[in-house]
Amino acid sequence: MKENKFRAMLNGGQPTTSTRIWSTWPFYTEMIGVSGNFDYIEFVAEYAPFTQADLEHLAMAAELHDMASMIKVDFQNRGYVAQKAIAAGFQAINFADHHTADEVRETIKMVKPDCLGKGRFGYPNRRYIGAQPYLSQTDHAKRLDDIVLCFMIEKTDSVEQIEEICSVPGVDMIQFGPSDYSMSAGKDRSSYTEEAKAAERAVIEVALKHGVHPRCEIMTADAAQYYIDLGVRHFSLGDQLKIQMAYWDNEGKKIRGIADGLK
Repeated sequence: MKENKFRAMLNGGQPTTSTRIWSTWPFYTEMIGVSGNFDYIEFVAEYAPFTQADLEHLAMAAELHDMASMIKVDFQNRGYVAQKAIAAGFQAINFADHHTADEVRETIKMVKPDCLGKGRFGYPNRRYIGAQPYLSQTDHAKRLDDIVLCFMIEKTDSVEQIEEICSVPGVDMIQFGPSDYSMSAGKDRSSYTEEAKAAERAVIEVALKHGVHPRCEIMTADAAQYYIDLGVRHFSLGDQLKIQMAYWDNEGKKIRGIADGLK
């Protein structure tokens, strides 16, 4: 296994770029790698079906093109999926739907090495350790500590507790989620835009104060400057399904009109 590229970039103070994919077909990961524009891919497992074998294939495809890999996981089965993804070779986990700092602490313990009471992740015989016994237990523990842990701040509770969450050891990165934030407040995102933007700015400010890296999703490169001015250096550009839907909606509507005109 190669070093954790994502961790190395964070330690080196470098900005990072990523894009989100829904498909487990490794071909798409390879095409992203071929572009040479992204440091890592994020597989949104919270939204898409997958098998454990798929996780290995995605990690392998990313490694072939010197990219890191992140997986976004559901809340309820987060420990299981995160451990399996790490064992498959994923270098970062994006945890969704946490409400409190105590939930964050519990999650971190799930993915830290089971060493001197630190965590609950043992020594699985999977590709991440090169298959037992090719990596020592202490080296495996270090690799687990290198996994980048990102937490979605997307509930009114988590926004209120952002100071405490960013003070929890092991929180490397946070990302604000406007849709879930609006829903948790009992609002539609379309009518809660300014409130969500204000909460996002506050979350970014607190994260930077605590040395936690804020990460932001944008749909166009031009949208980055707003966040750069706030101190953000880590970006997720685009979403596979949103891009496809925009094309099908816009160009599809045009071709539908053309076809209807031929009747």
